[in-house]
Amino acid sequence: MKTLHSTLLVSVLSVFAALVTLTAKADETLKNVQGAWAKCQYDTFNKDNKISCLNSLIAETQQAIANDPSRNDLKVWLAINKSSLAGLEGGLGALSMVEEARDLLVDVIKVQPQVLEGSAFTSLGTLYYRVPGWPIGFGDDDEAEAMLQKALALNPDGIDPNFFYGDFLASQGKKTEAIAYLKRAQQASPREGRELADKGRQTEIMRKLEELQ
Repeated sequence: MKTLHSTLLVSVLSVFAALVTLTAKADETLKNVQGAWAKCQYDTFNKDNKISCLNSLIAETQQAIANDPSRNDLKVWLAINKSSLAGLEGGLGALSMVEEARDLLVDVIKVQPQVLEGSAFTSLGTLYYRVPGWPIGFGDDDEAEAMLQKALALNPDGIDPNFFYGDFLASQGKKTEAIAYLKRAQQASPREGRELADKGRQTEIMRKLEELQ
């Protein structure tokens, strides 16, 4: 009996150790993608180099998703990467890229809306107000506001949902409300491992506030 119990215990511990290892690898993959995006966005200063950086990151993220199709967090980041690249390239090719990004985010929201504290809502809302409306694109200010408010409901103190909602309000001419949300974004707690992203976003917040004040 003791031998049986010992065998079962070893089996349980082995499974647990394997799960811990997989979780650690998953976390590392996410951190790598987030860090690489921040480097492309805020630490690469030539447009062609930025485009090359984002193209490489998109390929890497797609491969990581192919290895584990359940990774909704990486699907959100693939959408962010595609959106960032579209913003740089512009033109008709950019429209197809943002449509791909939109579809990824819609799919994530259907199955795991809370992933990354609602980042799919933040990213989708941003697309809705930055992409041109019909007949060129799918832009829709009402949808943008709905998505961004859902993001804030899930992460009310986050730097990104407050920044993008403030930016959206500014685009609607709601200056006072925009400033309030941008200042909330300015006061957001630093994110561990996201120092470069936080620094870049804070610079964007400061510039937007200077425009409005």
